[in-house]
Amino acid sequence: MRDLFFIKDYAELYEEIEGGNCEVFEFEHPTGSVYHQFIKREIPIPLEGGPYFDLMTPYGYGGPVITKLVEEARKDELVSHFCKAFKDYCQKHNIVSEFVRFHPLACNAKDFNSCYTVHFRRNTTGITLKGFEDPVQEEFSSSTRKRIRKALRDGVTYRITRNPTDLNHFQDIYTKTMERVGAEDFYFFDDVYFSKMMDNLGEQIILVEAIFDSQVIGAELHFHSGSVIHTHLSGTVEGDINHLSPVYVMTYAIVMWAKENGVEYIHSGGGVHPGHDDSLYLFKKRFGKNTEFDYYVGSRVWDKAMYDQLNRVTNADSENELFPAYRWS
Repeated sequence: MRDLFFIKDYAELYEEIEGGNCEVFEFEHPTGSVYHQFIKREIPIPLEGGPYFDLMTPYGYGGPVITKLVEEARKDELVSHFCKAFKDYCQKHNIVSEFVRFHPLACNAKDFNSCYTVHFRRNTTGITLKGFEDPVQEEFSSSTRKRIRKALRDGVTYRITRNPTDLNHFQDIYTKTMERVGAEDFYFFDDVYFSKMMDNLGEQIILVEAIFDSQVIGAELHFHSGSVIHTHLSGTVEGDINHLSPVYVMTYAIVMWAKENGVEYIHSGGGVHPGHDDSLYLFKKRFGKNTEFDYYVGSRVWDKAMYDQLNRVTNADSENELFPAYRWS
């Protein structure tokens, strides 16, 4: 699977945010090939023989992915050879550790669990279009369908724009929404980010807006990547608009557009916290009763001696669940 999260144009959006550079390791072998892209960050701790680096998946999902497999029975062999070759690469480039956010739809955590220490993090949600003649009927809860019908009767409409020429209004709505809900800094993006997004991914951007009384009351950004749409960012205007259900209408709108354009899945992401009692997760499940995916993360220490030394220098607890420990001391 080679969708949005496995292309450099996407990863490059997060170079400045993550404080590193996007790099790609492409592995070729008689048994197949593997594509692996990541953000390479310099470790801000001066040590002899440095500088040293660590790797992480850009915001979203990624990890190594098999792009060609000659024979299914030889998959483990391919992964083994990749792991050895990538270890050599890391040693050559002073790379100490790596944190991976595996792709829930690509299922690459299962393929590479012999190369990384893999942990289940949470379920992510989605909407299945493939195989459903009417995905709204099949996937949306009855109360959700009722709210959408009411909002449309009350005069809420929607607009879908592919490859928009301007994201200023969306950015304003999104930023004010994050401020209103007290979101962490991680969820805020500056002008440079949105400008680069349009430059790098314009053809894949879908802007959905909910409109009432000629005013935009909600807006969402999605990425269209082959047979999948990934929901990226969403916001609503301030005020008494809950009864107009803008998020419900926008989700309905993207499902209708996706069905018409041959999309098989909409990936909506997960909740804020692990567990099926997370309020955001439960909200998203109202639109995808039958669909969810397993999200795994992975870690690997590529230079054990240097990793231990970094932990000693920073007084980090090597048993810390947060990885790499020296960045969380």
